[in-house]
Amino acid sequence: MDIRRLQLLRELADRGSITAVAAATHRTASAVSQQLKVLEAEVGVPLTERHGRGLVLTGAGLALAETARHIAIAIESAEALWNEFTQSPQGSVSVSTFPTAGQMLLPGVLLALRDEPGLKVVVTDHDMPLPDFAQLTPDYDIVIADSQGIPAHWQDRGLRVVPLMTEPFDVALPVGHPLVEKSVVRAVDLVDEDWIGAPVGYPYDRVHERLSAAVGREPRIVQRIMDNLIVERLVAAGVGIAILPRFTSRSHGNGIVTRPISGLPAERQISALLRADRAERPSVRRVIELLQAEAARVVEGYRTVGER
Repeated sequence: MDIRRLQLLRELADRGSITAVAAATHRTASAVSQQLKVLEAEVGVPLTERHGRGLVLTGAGLALAETARHIAIAIESAEALWNEFTQSPQGSVSVSTFPTAGQMLLPGVLLALRDEPGLKVVVTDHDMPLPDFAQLTPDYDIVIADSQGIPAHWQDRGLRVVPLMTEPFDVALPVGHPLVEKSVVRAVDLVDEDWIGAPVGYPYDRVHERLSAAVGREPRIVQRIMDNLIVERLVAAGVGIAILPRFTSRSHGNGIVTRPISGLPAERQISALLRADRAERPSVRRVIELLQAEAARVVEGYRTVGER
């Protein structure tokens, strides 16, 4: 079997359509289809089948696509081992980030890279309407993702998940709000408040679900906003209170005060998500190391400020 054809099958498993595979591999759709037909003839069993207007992988196709992933990992591992004997990490690493993770992690990482001139990081920021970070991994070496727990489909796709940090969520209140007098707020304290909510399905929104379960009634959400800077302005104006991430919320001099919530799970995990074969590259491993170091610095820096 030709390794290049196996990789096309793997791309079809990850990307879901011949058109997407063709665009990603700079081929025509007919050329991709032809190569997959050749592979199917080589193995002697159907690898794809029609589903509506598109193709889906058969059981044999899924098994062979998984084999292609293992082959890619083995090739990258061999090249990485050789590179470690011959050179320092170098080349270009593509990174996708969402806004608040970029604010926390990228300045320190990009500054550290000045001391490693052979290594280049190209960053793209994404603020997806419905966050499914796994769908970005075919196109980026590293995807910085947030989640509550580790979604099962990340592991089902054979992705490598590298924990970076756990970030608590706090309640953002306008200056002068009665709850500012408390050092910690409880779920019951928040029952009668108006809320600036996040889009349905976002990690902040899941805190509202837990709040609803804890107090037995739905929170009164008056607006749903994706951008945290807009949320901060609305909270400062007194339109409502909100759930915001602790390390990037500006709670000094901008009209809002943040308080932790007791008795309610309110946090997110920030991870680096990547294909397992790309995780073997020395350049990618080095960028992961820098992300981990910067995440630890951010967490420690916030802890140190809080102890003063």
